[in-house]
Amino acid sequence: MMLDAASRSRDFPTLGEMTYLNTAAEGIPPTVVGEALARYFGDRQYGAPGRERHMQEWEALRTLVAGLYSLEPKDVAVCSCTSEAFNLLASALRLQPGDEVVVNDLDFPSGPSPWLLPGCPAAVKVWRSREGALRVEDLASLLSPRTRLVTSSLVSYFNGFVLPLPAVLESVRRHSDALLALDVTQALGRVPLRLAGVDFIVSSTHKWILSTHGGGLVGVAPERAAALTPRAGGWFNLENAFEGDPCGPRTVKPGAAGYMVGMPNFPAVYAHRAALEYITGVGIERLHEAARPLVRGCLDGLAALPVELLTPREEEALAGILAFRHPRMAELHARLAEQRIHVMHSSGRMRVALHGYNTLGDVERFLKALNECL
Repeated sequence: MMLDAASRSRDFPTLGEMTYLNTAAEGIPPTVVGEALARYFGDRQYGAPGRERHMQEWEALRTLVAGLYSLEPKDVAVCSCTSEAFNLLASALRLQPGDEVVVNDLDFPSGPSPWLLPGCPAAVKVWRSREGALRVEDLASLLSPRTRLVTSSLVSYFNGFVLPLPAVLESVRRHSDALLALDVTQALGRVPLRLAGVDFIVSSTHKWILSTHGGGLVGVAPERAAALTPRAGGWFNLENAFEGDPCGPRTVKPGAAGYMVGMPNFPAVYAHRAALEYITGVGIERLHEAARPLVRGCLDGLAALPVELLTPREEEALAGILAFRHPRMAELHARLAEQRIHVMHSSGRMRVALHGYNTLGDVERFLKALNECL
């Protein structure tokens, strides 16, 4: 599955029409995801009785995510997107003047932005990268007894930097009582995860797990359930939505369950389950090992060209994202697109993303075309 020509042709037929190196923006779903969406529609045709089947899919999805997050299904929820999850997290923390939050400059905006908006009572400290990497010794100097939260991506969307998670956890625990929130969007489905000790985990669904839009996969460590229960009204997330006085006090379910404020997005639930079953069926370790030489070969090829590499060299084999700059990036991007070679051009750089459905031929075609354009 996924790693040979026959399965790629069967499961990802559009890849025969292009060289696709942009999974960090949009993954290409395997055909089983489309079949799952059709199955949702079939179940939906039964109306209310079909909801029982919807809930079975929901429970199966939570079980899959829990296994990847090293949690139990009860510790998992699915929001509409990672941005919703981070805003609900902000409501849970109940920050006060004098509190501090640590963000960094390699993170996707959904992570830092809730703390950067006017009205946030906490002081924000920025963990700044050096030469494309976040250094743990720089984090330590930002932590204090007033630090309530440290938030980061495990793999940077910007340049593919991989957070040294064990060292970060050790520093956070040694120098503060802060919670650690981790966005694994650019890692889930692409690299093996070891998330023990992380307090809050979230991932989007339309990138490396190869599903549809419409998902923020949330995990809350059970020992942090009380501290991370959001203050959000709804009904699906309430203990007593339909009990007692309809205008009486309401109680939010603790932990992850509190992040599901309304009915699940069931079409997306079907798709996410199918995508995760596909990815785990292939094997994330196997995908990682298959893509490793492609990432290294692409990095070495870029290093031989007159471009400015933004991805730290010591991180090249750990994730699937490589980034670089060139004065003519817009022109280069347009000329590559004319040849049906798809990469990302945004935020002042060009980004290449390699997944298990990519081949050495994809890398060679991209490098040859880029060299010719240059």
